[in-house]
Amino acid sequence: MTDQTPALDPENTLNLDLKTGRVVIQLLPNIAPMHVAQIKTLVRKGFYDGTVFHRVIEGFMAQGGDPTGTGTGGSDLDNIRAEFTDKAKFLRGTCGMARSQSPHSANSQFFIMFEPASHLNGQYTIWGQVVEGMEHVDQLKRGSGGGGTVSNPDKIEKFSVAADAA
Repeated sequence: MTDQTPALDPENTLNLDLKTGRVVIQLLPNIAPMHVAQIKTLVRKGFYDGTVFHRVIEGFMAQGGDPTGTGTGGSDLDNIRAEFTDKAKFLRGTCGMARSQSPHSANSQFFIMFEPASHLNGQYTIWGQVVEGMEHVDQLKRGSGGGGTVSNPDKIEKFSVAADAA
């Protein structure tokens, strides 16, 4: 960070530890308060630890957060209503919430963008932005199966809220 960069709020900062290093994500509670609350609840429960990035598509995004690793699972928490916005766009490092065809079906699965994707704007909820360590997301194993499904995928080693660090 430079001297001009404002300090991150530890309560709204996540540390995503991958095998290659740490990814720091700034949460956006002003844009998606329900999604940020759900992600933080799951992170604090250890829900994401050991889960895989099951869908990783070169030039598009890396998706994880499914306890089954198949793209069909979620948490035991209720689904979240969509929080679409025109205040943020899907750019490199943007964190969005995966969902089914229903806009109000987001639960635990999320994705991190490799490249901008304007066709997602207003269609998926944006809940965070990578502010450090995007090079580690870039190193995730890509999928070669249908829809970018990854064989022997990379895992989330540890996901934590920065405020909880000892």
